[in-house]
Amino acid sequence: MVGARKETRLEVNADKTKYMVMSHDRNAGQSHSMESNNSSFERVEEFKYLGTNLTNQNFIQEKIKGRMKSGNAWCHSVKNLLSSSLLYKNLKIKIHRTIIWPVVLYGCETWLLTLREDCRLRVFENRVLRRIFGPKKVKVNRGVEKTT
Repeated sequence: MVGARKETRLEVNADKTKYMVMSHDRNAGQSHSMESNNSSFERVEEFKYLGTNLTNQNFIQEKIKGRMKSGNAWCHSVKNLLSSSLLYKNLKIKIHRTIIWPVVLYGCETWLLTLREDCRLRVFENRVLRRIFGPKKVKVNRGVEKTT
């Protein structure tokens, strides 16, 4: 940290700088201290970042559920576009990447995902992509198509 600060000539305000240790374990990291150039930084148990209250226990599941609810609302508002046969698939994917996905992932820099939340996000994205690409067509013998 000190080397990067010297290269860019940035000054760290020790009075305004705070840090937090995030953990799933309730007893982890109870006695941390951080110092740089004879300055000591205050350790906090929670703070607000990008409109999200972060805690050192990482209780972020409810926030992720709320973000996916907002994504579902946006997906519902553009569902006619996503299922339209008049639009190219590339355009539908751009709608997904520029409208729906940013709503869901807003503030994700602060998330410490468990496997369960990662799976939920993948399920959400796959549901939107299925709406864009439609049902899968499988060729069955005798030239008859079957949709699944």
